[in-house]
Amino acid sequence: MATNNSEKHCFYCTNNAVIDYKDTQNLQRFTSSYHKIVPRRRSGLCAKHQRRIAQAIKRARIIALLPFVRK
Repeated sequence: MATNNSEKHCFYCTNNAVIDYKDTQNLQRFTSSYHKIVPRRRSGLCAKHQRRIAQAIKRARIIALLPFVRK
């Protein structure tokens, strides 16, 4: 299996950043223009951090920090 040079590395693993549902600017990086959660193959996150990002986005939506859908 050949390795691809354009491999994406997990943002949170490389920067030791913390996922917080109150950090809406960071969470918006992982939503599409229609405010859908971006899949792993596009976001470049590892499975662990993709699950945590999805949960944080859902929590932020519930308390109205992020929108559910585009107007």
